[in-house]
Amino acid sequence: MSDSVPASRTLSSPRYWPSRLGLALVRGVARLPQRWQRRLAALLGWLAQGLLVMRKRVAARNLAVCFPELDEAARARLLADNLRDSGRMLVEFAVAWFGSDDAIAAIPCRVTGLEHLAAAREQGRGVLLVGGHFSHLELCARLVSRRIRISGMYRVMDDPVFEQAVLAARLRYADAMFTKDELRATVKYLRRGGTVWYAPDQDMRGKDSVFVPFFGVPASTITATHHLARLSGALVLPFFHRRDADGGYTLRLEAPLADFPSDDAVADTARVNAAIEAMVREAPSQYLWLHKRFKTRPAGGAPLY
Repeated sequence: MSDSVPASRTLSSPRYWPSRLGLALVRGVARLPQRWQRRLAALLGWLAQGLLVMRKRVAARNLAVCFPELDEAARARLLADNLRDSGRMLVEFAVAWFGSDDAIAAIPCRVTGLEHLAAAREQGRGVLLVGGHFSHLELCARLVSRRIRISGMYRVMDDPVFEQAVLAARLRYADAMFTKDELRATVKYLRRGGTVWYAPDQDMRGKDSVFVPFFGVPASTITATHHLARLSGALVLPFFHRRDADGGYTLRLEAPLADFPSDDAVADTARVNAAIEAMVREAPSQYLWLHKRFKTRPAGGAPLY
């Protein structure tokens, strides 16, 4: 369990100076007044449309596959909105990691469904808050942590400077952070009645993945939600969040998935994907379409990218 930040003297080496400069810039963004952050987000969103050429193609392909009912003009508008959203994402990451408690408290936030969590706690059950990779997932994790005690599952960053700093930042508001390899520690935490936030909607290309539909397309999806619930007895609550027009955020904890887990890991994983798809349809421009969600194909399937 990653409940402490690893010390590393080597991170002061000149080879990491560019990373430290980048980290200083991110910290600086988090300290800007909100009106400047909004302007910076708009600028970054505008730049993304011209600079993220490869990722733009990925997003366009994802939208074409997932929204065949939309005409070309509608998908183009959705793509443009999504790229603008990526600029907001960068600013929101900075605020989530390094924003002050006062800055976070000043963000309008509406939370519904906490009664489902309270009911789980009355039963002595742990809870898996299962959501998707929306652009504001880091910020909404910190926002919801002001109401409830949570831990999270995460992927270790490739850059050790950012990994150390971001892990320390997350541990300021989270009980603990678990990597994908810390299954036993995650199960133990859930059995004690803990709440873990988890987003299983990326192509992990692992041996514990199965192909189940996502927007009608077979998508390689990790079965961890089924196994975590089975081993820990935790309830699985869909956790949705979106950015509102007023600059605030709406967070919603839904009722636990009924009769979950079953004896069928594939069926359970399909149910999780269906829940995440429903969330995405509520705020499609805010989803991380830049990710190659369908990179892994079933045997004999044609590449989509």
